[in-house]
Amino acid sequence: MSSKNSSASDTADRDIFLTRTLGAPRELVWSAITDPKHVVHGWGPRGFTTTIEEMDVRPGGAWKHTMRGPDGTNYPNHSVFREVVKPERIVYMHGGHREGGPGMSFVATWSFAALSAAQTKVTLRMVFPSAENRDFVIREFGAFAGGKPTPPVSPSIPRCHRAHHCPSSSHANSPRRAPSSGVRGPRWRS
Repeated sequence: MSSKNSSASDTADRDIFLTRTLGAPRELVWSAITDPKHVVHGWGPRGFTTTIEEMDVRPGGAWKHTMRGPDGTNYPNHSVFREVVKPERIVYMHGGHREGGPGMSFVATWSFAALSAAQTKVTLRMVFPSAENRDFVIREFGAFAGGKPTPPVSPSIPRCHRAHHCPSSSHANSPRRAPSSGVRGPRWRS
């Protein structure tokens, strides 16, 4: 069943759903999630770094990146974009794993809704092949279960934090200051 056509009720036992309202224009949020020069500065959990080998944001394009944890563990990831509707929606098939660990895949759908000129609602829905696969990601990577974070948060689930140069977020956790990277936009950190 395609992610585009599956309803939330069809996949409720095997999906993770997350919504955030960000204090930034939709175009800026889109850029923060699709432009490699921004993504490397904020993708992944706190303390992780991200190296992007390839990021071709178009249908059929690939996104290959490796997140490196504070303990030196690598998390290779490979995604293939299925649908890209700028600046409204991105759908991709994601695969990743902890180096030396089992792999996991899911279909991710990101939606970007402009609530105002300076506010964007971002919705992320990840649909796994089975409830067991979803539960594995929740257990092994601390992914969101029902929209509730379980530390440590999964490398696959971004959380926006405000840096001193970035727009504010309505995220429930208190914002933290991030070192200036010279790149303006929301900080995506788990």
